[in-house]
Parts: sequence; C-alpha cells; structure tokens
Amino acid sequence: MAIVDVWMQHPTRRFLAQEMFESLRRWTGELPGDEVPLERTLAVLDEAGVRRGLICAWYGPDGALISNDEVAGWVRRYPERLAGVASVDIRNPRRAVLELRRAVTGLGFRALRVVPWLWGLPPNHRLYYPLLAECVELGVPFMTQVGHTGPLRTSETGRPIPYLDDVALDFPDLVIVAGHIGYPWATEMIALATKYPNVYIDTSAYVSHRYPAELVAYLRGHGRRKVLFGSNYPMITPAQAMGRLGELGLDDEARELFLGGNADRLFPPDA
Repeated sequence: MAIVDVWMQHPTRRFLAQEMFESLRRWTGELPGDEVPLERTLAVLDEAGVRRGLICAWYGPDGALISNDEVAGWVRRYPERLAGVASVDIRNPRRAVLELRRAVTGLGFRALRVVPWLWGLPPNHRLYYPLLAECVELGVPFMTQVGHTGPLRTSETGRPIPYLDDVALDFPDLVIVAGHIGYPWATEMIALATKYPNVYIDTSAYVSHRYPAELVAYLRGHGRRKVLFGSNYPMITPAQAMGRLGELGLDDEARELFLGGNADRLFPPDA
C-alpha cells in the first residue's frame, strides 16, 4: 500500500529550540534536542512504510523556523520521497503572496500551510484572504490546523465553526485540508467536511487509538474519501501514529483511501 504522510516537518535546530514546544516534550517525550540528519527522517518514513512525506516550512512572528528554501533543498535530495509545503509571513500580504508564488512555481511546492495559533489570527481574518485567492489561482491546497493547541497558546483560532466555515463559503474552489482532527470540535470539523466538497481532514498529531469515535465512524462510512493520514513528525512518528490502526475496523477500501489514496488525489505524485 502506498502510504502518504501529509503533515510532517523535517526539523531544524531553530525549530527544535522553540520554548513553545516544551508542553509537547512533556506529553510525548519524542522531540529530539538537536539537529536531525535528513537521513534520519527518511529512516522514520521507511520504518512505517511511508512512500511519500509532505514536509512543511514554518514561518511565525519571530521569523523562519524552517525556511522554504531549506525545505526545497531537502526535497531536491529525495524528490521521490518528499514534497514541499510552503509557509509565509502573513503580516505583509503582498510579500506573502509573492513568496507563495515563488514556492509553488519556482520551487515546486504542493500546498500552503498556515498554523493560526502562531499568529493569533483565525483563517477567516483578512490577512489570509490574498493568500487563499492565490492558492486558487495556483491550484494548490490550503492546509491549516484545527482543534486545541498542544503548545500553550490560545485554541480559539482552531475552531472549525465559524472560522473555517467562512473560508469554505468564500472560496468554494479552494481545497482545504484541516490538520489535527479538530478535537474537541471534531464533530464540527466532520460537519464541514461533509457539507463542503472541497474540505478535508487530516489526522496529524493523534495516534490512531486516540481518534474520536465520531471520526472513526466517519472513516468507516461516508467520510472515507475525506480523511487523510498525517503524523506531525517529529512530535509523533508515522509508525506510532499507525501503531493500532487495525483496531479501527476499516475495510480495505477505507484503509487504502485513508493512508494514501486521498492524498494522491489531492497531491498527485507526478504533478
């Protein structure tokens, strides 16, 4: 089975040194303390049988924790295994749009990801809208975080309704992939994925035996084409995230779509 991990990072030392991740260290104990060789990340993918990983840049108010150019360099080394996801500083819309355009048309990136709690602004804020319009023009998905935050930051920006609901209404042609399930508003997130043909969920930041019951039911049934696998590596490895997947009771079709088929449809490997 061709497994795709749609939400992961290859961490830089700058990324790993951030104090905001200390709460995640307490919970998971998984974050390394120093620079991680790229080959280690590839070995983590191999351990879980992951064919392709979407690795993302990270930009926040303090600058680039993982830059688009760093991600592009890693993808060039392993183009068959890795695909780039862009990040930008949303505070200057014109520069942000130009950087997104460069990342997609010049570096070959496959999506834009903005993590709302980094900025303290939900995705229906005006600073996002030029970027969302540019995603539509470029034909790339917008990836974002929903649900509560692991770092000790406000969770309000991760509420699916009304914030992501507004985005889906305003941009019916925009593919939206909402990462981290949306707990404790998972039912809201499932409602949006059901309501809008362009809205999807990814399961990053959760191991399979901690998926909410309503998401498992959605995966088994009519939502099998709307949910994608993600790990949130290095916080959780893909092998850990999939460790008890067999307990979910997915049939063969649902399992194949979840682990790779849906991702291949939204992020075609030969694009």
